[in-house]
Amino acid sequence: MTHPGTLVLIMAVAVVAPLLAHATGRRIRIPLVVFEIVLGIVVGPQVLGWAHPDEVVDTLADLGLSMLIFLAGYEIDFAAVRGDTLRRSLWAWPLSLALGIGLGFLFSGGEIFEAFVVGTALTSTALGTVLPMLRDRGELRGRFGTVVSAFGAVGEFGPVVAMALLLSGRRPAESAVLLAAFGAITAAAVFWALRPRPPWFGELTERTLHSSGQFAVRFVMLLLACMLGLAEVFGLDVLLGAFAAGVLTRLVLHRAAPASSDAVLGRVEALGFGFLVPLFYVVTGIEFDLDALLDAPGALLLVPAFLLLFLLVRGGPVYLLAPKDLGRTDRTALALFASTCLPLVVAITTIGVDQELLGTDQAAALVGAAMISVLVLPSLAMRLRSRTGGTGRPAAPAEATDAEAW
Repeated sequence: MTHPGTLVLIMAVAVVAPLLAHATGRRIRIPLVVFEIVLGIVVGPQVLGWAHPDEVVDTLADLGLSMLIFLAGYEIDFAAVRGDTLRRSLWAWPLSLALGIGLGFLFSGGEIFEAFVVGTALTSTALGTVLPMLRDRGELRGRFGTVVSAFGAVGEFGPVVAMALLLSGRRPAESAVLLAAFGAITAAAVFWALRPRPPWFGELTERTLHSSGQFAVRFVMLLLACMLGLAEVFGLDVLLGAFAAGVLTRLVLHRAAPASSDAVLGRVEALGFGFLVPLFYVVTGIEFDLDALLDAPGALLLVPAFLLLFLLVRGGPVYLLAPKDLGRTDRTALALFASTCLPLVVAITTIGVDQELLGTDQAAALVGAAMISVLVLPSLAMRLRSRTGGTGRPAAPAEATDAEAW
């Protein structure tokens, strides 16, 4: 490692972050990822200069992003996300994309590919960030959590597909063929996952669950590596493979070892949220180009503008197409959750800068606005849910008092 102390410092930040989140939680609930990113900026080269990422750290951060998307894919219960809810979520994202590209075209002064980069970034949803918050609140398996999962899954998956088609550096027709081939192989893998597993699979899973063997965890990591490798072979973004791996893992575990699936997931989450995912967020802060944002007054003014565009482009269609059984307050909360973004904004703007389609100051403004969305929008959504007692209607006074623990 070029900077051996950086990994130690990153893990120290990962430990300090939940302590700060807990300490401030009594007065104001700030998402954990905000502390991880902000502390990353502080220890990074543009503030204190203590941390300097290198190839090893960047590779681990990429694995952290893949794990975040993998866990988001695992959380999607396709048996519950279907029918009218699924149709509405599928219509909302193309509407967001058309609106985003249109506004991006105006923003870029007619530069088509820059409009694609900006427009696609405006349509993403940080499902991997939102779902853990709902799960911690016990709302993930309820009606509202199911709707958030549906709209969030499309907001996670849609931009990845758009990146493969529009921002891969290939002609769209060639990208579409490769994407179709990847989809066909994934569909075959889903068919395989739905087949009954032999009895020994579940027995070995339970037998090694509390031993050094950890067969099921190793199998999950193999499945993730295979899907990441498959996406890489087809020249697609590895996040597409990570999401598909999460979906496949859920199907396999719930069929082959239903009694042990939660325990296996707990071990995978321990690896993800205990090491790889916080490393990704801290490195995002370390690599954030603060100078590009502060040195250009126009870029700094773009931050609140992009935040409003996230709400307009992503939140607007979601609010309009939300299921009819949700009240106005829950529709607003849904739109706020759907407008929360960061991981894919980082990935998309990185591609845009690498291909010289987007300036570093514009990329920094987009990422800065995405950071603020993670800080502000989920908290507002949770407060709306608390005030209604999770029903979408004003809660009784006693219920409101309890809900303010958020």
